Amino acid sequence: MKETKEFKTETKRLLDMMINSIYTHKEIFLRELISNASDAIDKRHYLSLTNSDIADNNYEILVEANKEERTITITDNGVGMTKAELEEHLGTIAKSGSKDFMEAVAKENSPEVDIIGQFGVGFYSAFMVAKRVDVLTKSVNDNNASLFSSEGLDSYSIEDASKDSYGSVIKLYLRENTEDINYDEYLDEYKIKALIKKYSDYVRYPIKTRITKYGENENENEPNTYLELETINSMLPIWKKNKSEVTEEELNSFYKTKFMDFQDPISSIHINVEGMLTYNALLFIPKKPFYDMYSDRTEKGLQLYTKGVFILDKCKELIPDYLRFVKGLVDSADLSLNISREMLQEDRAIKKIATNVEKKILSELSRILRNDRDKYIEFFNDYGLNLKFGLYENNGEKKDQLKDLVLLKSYNADKLITFAEYKEAMKEGQKEIYYAIGKTKEAVSKLPQMDLVKAREYDVLVLSDDVDEFMIQVLKDYEGINFKSINQGDLDLIDEEESKKIDELKEEKKSLLENVKNALPNVKDVVLSKRLVDSPCCLTADGDVSFEMERVLKAQHHDIKADRILELNPNHPVFTKLEATYNIDKELADKYTNILYTQALLQEGILPDDPQEFAKNLCDLLLK
Repeated sequence: MKETKEFKTETKRLLDMMINSIYTHKEIFLRELISNASDAIDKRHYLSLTNSDIADNNYEILVEANKEERTITITDNGVGMTKAELEEHLGTIAKSGSKDFMEAVAKENSPEVDIIGQFGVGFYSAFMVAKRVDVLTKSVNDNNASLFSSEGLDSYSIEDASKDSYGSVIKLYLRENTEDINYDEYLDEYKIKALIKKYSDYVRYPIKTRITKYGENENENEPNTYLELETINSMLPIWKKNKSEVTEEELNSFYKTKFMDFQDPISSIHINVEGMLTYNALLFIPKKPFYDMYSDRTEKGLQLYTKGVFILDKCKELIPDYLRFVKGLVDSADLSLNISREMLQEDRAIKKIATNVEKKILSELSRILRNDRDKYIEFFNDYGLNLKFGLYENNGEKKDQLKDLVLLKSYNADKLITFAEYKEAMKEGQKEIYYAIGKTKEAVSKLPQMDLVKAREYDVLVLSDDVDEFMIQVLKDYEGINFKSINQGDLDLIDEEESKKIDELKEEKKSLLENVKNALPNVKDVVLSKRLVDSPCCLTADGDVSFEMERVLKAQHHDIKADRILELNPNHPVFTKLEATYNIDKELADKYTNILYTQALLQEGILPDDPQEFAKNLCDLLLK
């Protein structure tokens, strides 16, 4: 007898909301129904452990499309449902049979059963694409079959039916196409296969569908095509296998297929964690950055699975921004998902996984740095900028984890080295780690501030990226040894006697220095240099803002300037010429001063504010 009933506690408005608002993508319906089918098989298998009469050695899920009827059918040989269970679990929205089953298992202290469903709303996702859904089911508990039918409105019907085997058959009658939505696409063979591969590739039971095959046929009156059952899903994920069971070739092949790369990755990281928090992760460092890595429209994140079912393509919470180049996935049953299983709730578990994933990646990079320097240099040339930004971000929150992974160009060694290697090679008596800003070693070599450092044979780190000096400022020191810019502050590289002579000379030349300063309103001070040997002058920055920082901030439209200090070399013939000119012609001395200052600016890569004045002064002097 057919019974028509109202949905128990919810109204049409609530059902409409569940169908149309909970899920972001309509294609999710197939994932949800397949997950329910997998749960049903899990339950039957569990019950068969104590009742061999209901066991089945060939568990499977069948997905079929009928273009003529415009129907999609999902068949499983799982536990099935009684008429009462149909009313309880399908007739009441958000009443989860899977959740009840799990709670019952837990009360009995029975072995863990790994089922997917939690909320009891997945079935209703079918109404996103279907105008009517029929469920023909036969339960292992009472050996009777029933038919549930609903159009997703206010009511549903349940009636007795006939079915030979245990399990359920869910039949979806698709909605009519609209201008915006083509429901017929879900009837296409390639679409069904693609959705199974995308969302349910690692469901543990075979998911089969009927695939069109082509072949020769001797009878011209018969078609040369036929349908054949084919298993679509992979079932056992590679990341759930023991590391010892998976070869490097298999990992590389999986990576290239999964993430659409034609090159093997630099490295793969296989993580299996069991305990209070259980999860698997499989991570890859691509050989070369993907073309869109730095695009503003490209989201970072790892793929997220729960119990083998695909949930998110880009879970940004699983990986820090500076490691956005890492590809991979995480699979865990211990995550809090929202009711549609499309998004993560705020969860301690995801933070713990993310922290451990980050540690594993950095540990692998440390291993490569120790054991395969050439491979690490290749990696760093492509991704080193990311690590530098990671060190700088959040006021150096990650500096202790990242400082030994950073490489910078050594002036003396002419190669990339670590801070630890710089420290180990420091000269006797050297107290600080020196650095200079420049795109190349050759550019740094031409800086006048290098005179004294080169004379002492001290090494200098060449900072060539915009972020480098910001990173150094955050670090402040390495293992107690301070960083020192060659063009900021006092280098303290001359002996005490020479330093005393310059201090005394400063008093003697006080009038000249004041005149030079007065001629340069943009200069904070003019001093006699304790760092120059061969060059007549140089420009240094006073305070925390360097000339490089000024350039970077200016490019970001920040009007922040470094305080300029002009240093003059008292031992250079140009200084003697300047002083002599000052004594006889102060106006001409001012022109000399402006030319020297502009020279110092250009050496720092800074254009003068008034290039026409510089050109005029230069011409005037050439005519003298």
